[in-house]
Amino acid sequence: SDYLDHLEEDLDSIDIAIRTGNTSVNAILSSKVSIAQKNNISVNCKATVPPNLSISDVHLCTVIGNLLDNAIESCQKLPVDKRFIRIYIGLFKEQLYISVTNSTSQTRRKKLTELITGKKGEHGFGLRRIDKIVDQYDGYLNRKNEPGVFATEVMLPV
Repeated sequence: SDYLDHLEEDLDSIDIAIRTGNTSVNAILSSKVSIAQKNNISVNCKATVPPNLSISDVHLCTVIGNLLDNAIESCQKLPVDKRFIRIYIGLFKEQLYISVTNSTSQTRRKKLTELITGKKGEHGFGLRRIDKIVDQYDGYLNRKNEPGVFATEVMLPV
């Protein structure tokens, strides 16, 4: 809830250019894509959200927002010409499928247990929040870390 309140403050300066069929997802995607583009990150986004979901808008936006925050942060560590984020959200086998792929400075494959933050303070809980929400809805989560690329796939029951 605090996260969405903070986003609302920024939305006055952002053009809602992304239309998914869900107002909350439009807002979070438009906000994050705008931030990415301001940071010279190439973004390819295709998103369609069905009207009736079992997941709440707050939880859905928490998942998407944390995935994109992590992707933006990862890209910022790279030279401008190597920065990219690919976002796909849509129906797949009667599930809501969310895929976020981004460039990363990691040059070796990391074990998923190594995906722990080096941040201090209130940072670093995004992965755990995503995990908790996916578990709550009996969804599926897959993270792939290859040299230079990080991808997360989430599937949630519709």
